[in-house]
Amino acid sequence: MNLESLYQDIILDHYKNPRGRALLSEPAGESHQVNPTCGDEVTVQVALDAAGNVVVGYEGQGCSISQASASVMSELVAGLAPAQGDEIRRAFVELMHTKGAAEPDEDVLGDGVAFVGVAKYPARIKCALLPWMALQDAEAKAGIGSDQEGTSAP
Repeated sequence: MNLESLYQDIILDHYKNPRGRALLSEPAGESHQVNPTCGDEVTVQVALDAAGNVVVGYEGQGCSISQASASVMSELVAGLAPAQGDEIRRAFVELMHTKGAAEPDEDVLGDGVAFVGVAKYPARIKCALLPWMALQDAEAKAGIGSDQEGTSAP
């Protein structure tokens, strides 16, 4: 099995078996984002737990890339300190702007490395970034997170 096939399998697994897909009962912040190009939608909600770590929930509809990206995002940032989640979000955004030429850091991005192939297709980058931009916006609305640069949607 080649690497690209493995990455496709990871994306399909997250699409078919989403992690963290549920809205929160008491969110501190929420963002609903739509990709007007293709119609993908995602709502991301955030809060902090008693230890000050990020709690994230989401729901959405759209292509396998946007929905798998939301699943990966949820899995990667839930339970982390806001600054750690910001670091992962920045690394994912950076990966999406490499045109597929990056060597992604699996220690930072986990299953997010599977999206390196998506970065080769400009029309699909917005799909992958949609939940991450919603996360950033929801955190900004809740006053969570240390990085508030570039809060606009993709």
